Amino acid sequence: MPRCPPNCEFPAPDELTTWQGRLVRVDIRTPEWVKDAIFYQIFPDRFARSERQNPHLHLQAWGTPPTFHAYMGGDLWGVIEHLDHIQGLGVNALYFCPVFQSASNHRYHTHDYYQVDPMLGGNAALRALIDAAHERGMKVVLDGVFNHASRGFFQFNDLLEQGEHSAYRHWFHPTAWPLFPYEHQHPANYAAWWGNRALPKFNTDHPSVREFLWDVGEHWMHFGIDGWRLDVPNEIDDDSFWQEFRRRVKAVNPEAYIVGEIWGDAHRWLAGDQFDAVMNYHFTRPCLAYFGAQTLDNAMNEASGTGHVAPMDAAAFARRMSEVTRMYHPEVVQAQLNLLGSHDTARFLSAVGEDLSALTLATTFQMTYVGAPCIYYGDEIALPGGPDPDCRRAFPWEKPESWNREVMQHLQRLTEARSHSAALRRGDFTVLHAQGELLAFRREFAGECAYILMNTGKAPSDLPLGGLNTGTYRDALSGHRYIIDGPQPFNVPARGALALLAD
Repeated sequence: MPRCPPNCEFPAPDELTTWQGRLVRVDIRTPEWVKDAIFYQIFPDRFARSERQNPHLHLQAWGTPPTFHAYMGGDLWGVIEHLDHIQGLGVNALYFCPVFQSASNHRYHTHDYYQVDPMLGGNAALRALIDAAHERGMKVVLDGVFNHASRGFFQFNDLLEQGEHSAYRHWFHPTAWPLFPYEHQHPANYAAWWGNRALPKFNTDHPSVREFLWDVGEHWMHFGIDGWRLDVPNEIDDDSFWQEFRRRVKAVNPEAYIVGEIWGDAHRWLAGDQFDAVMNYHFTRPCLAYFGAQTLDNAMNEASGTGHVAPMDAAAFARRMSEVTRMYHPEVVQAQLNLLGSHDTARFLSAVGEDLSALTLATTFQMTYVGAPCIYYGDEIALPGGPDPDCRRAFPWEKPESWNREVMQHLQRLTEARSHSAALRRGDFTVLHAQGELLAFRREFAGECAYILMNTGKAPSDLPLGGLNTGTYRDALSGHRYIIDGPQPFNVPARGALALLAD
């Protein structure tokens, strides 16, 4: 059972049940809209710079190699200007890396949790963005950095100015005075995220800190966002904190999505009383291993958050993805955020040695698997990028000739298929064949079936299948129609796939 300090609000025993040997809430439920969602992750500084951006700022030229510290000046007005592009991909939900005031291009160094960064357009730009997205039927999820603040956060700044006399002394974890907030001959003498002096860790045991962070969660829900992605939430090692966070957020909007950045086993947070789901890196690594088996760039993977990836054949991949499908309660699995890459990893294309076929195969699986797929901005045009900061390149709006239109059209065919197929969005996952380089699986929901056949080999191959529902099916990728009336072989293209949907 998850740890629960005295007086916390973990459900009473009669509200719990056992699922796969673990205690979960009887009424565990995740937001309905997430089960039909296709997300698009945006790194605001690098997505689009609008003409409203202050021309007198010292900005790095758009599209030049990204650095850890320079700004390119992307803003939320720029996102609004490109909502047609995003919606044209079949996307209906946006996830933003942090947008609050900060002295960093990635904005994980929060200065003010109640103000959108002026460089991004301030609160007015977020208001306009949420309204414009909602008019299109699109949801907006923000990144919440609640484990740590920054040196510029007012309460920590007061600690630097007033020392042990600060009214906010107990908001953080000082160990000696005076504090050393910059590189110095003395070691850091306060707790900070991974020892980074720029990111002082909150003392989330303190009542004022807890109320402050819970209020931030509620405030932006009232503002109109549709959920939170939580940065390193495992480092707030306190179930009662997240239980109350969930209670307050869901009190504003019961359909709010709460998704945590947990890279490993997340059972503790997914019992129905804390998060709805997590970023599904258990999905990411097998996709690299199977679809990129022939071209993996493990030097790049080891230099990024993914780490070393051992190649997989179809049988190993099928076993692992079947395990991932059963890893958590079915309600949670349907809400998992399935990503091929993020701002913390090398881009998928680069991680597989620039093999476009590996990217399109992985995208096919991503859009036909259980859970909510999340496209990292630029992947739709095959934008490359190595480990941070290279994975955070500017979107090349000014160079449309550099876009890979075939990759984008492939993605659009898949998102259209997913949006029209309840089986692809909500169906059970059953492996039908997994041998060598050939994989086939079924998604089934309320009597509707979809069949996905994949070939990672370099030559076309016949894949014999039986036991399929009879009828006429259309391949969402090629448009070809198949009449199924019994066992038959299907010719699967080299480094390609069939996505057969009931016609």
